[in-house]
Amino acid sequence: MPPTRRILALVAPLAGFLLGFLDFVWITRVPYPFAELGNSTATWAVAAFALGWWVRVGELRAAVAGVVLLVVAVPSYYLAAALLQGDDLAVITAPTSLLWMASGVLAGVVFGVAGVWARSSGWRRVVATALPAAVFVEEALRFADRARTGYYPGAWWNVAIDLVLAALVVLLVARAARTRLLAATVALPLAVLGALVFAAVSG
Repeated sequence: MPPTRRILALVAPLAGFLLGFLDFVWITRVPYPFAELGNSTATWAVAAFALGWWVRVGELRAAVAGVVLLVVAVPSYYLAAALLQGDDLAVITAPTSLLWMASGVLAGVVFGVAGVWARSSGWRRVVATALPAAVFVEEALRFADRARTGYYPGAWWNVAIDLVLAALVVLLVARAARTRLLAATVALPLAVLGALVFAAVSG
């Protein structure tokens, strides 16, 4: 049964606060290489996807919920850094923080809607199932590049973790073998496209 608007209005910001706060706790308390999952754009994107999946129906509701989740998570992350590490609270309104919030708007819409589409049928289900896998593959490509250049040799562990998570999310979201196969196939070009976009934006 889909959540009511009232429940969604409570859950989305609360989930965003927990995502940001616990993300900082994760990266400071969990040992390498799993700590990198806290500092992962893929993890946050998949969180928006999971929220959209929980919403079940209504692309607009899922998009708004995904945006609220990711936008709230950013200041929550920096709040945790201030409380637990003594960082300056002013960083919450810094340009970098605002840029992450703007990115959260885009990612929240895309992955929130994808969570709803993953419960539909046809090409929408395939593409939606492929998206969360694609962000993990894209992140694996970035780690592989760091490891290949010798900048971060231990990153091969992160490549393996991201690829395992990409496969796992396809297995969990898609029930039919055909959908899983198609989603895995679509995830690869989506990951390459995402890598190009990320390189253009960050470079």
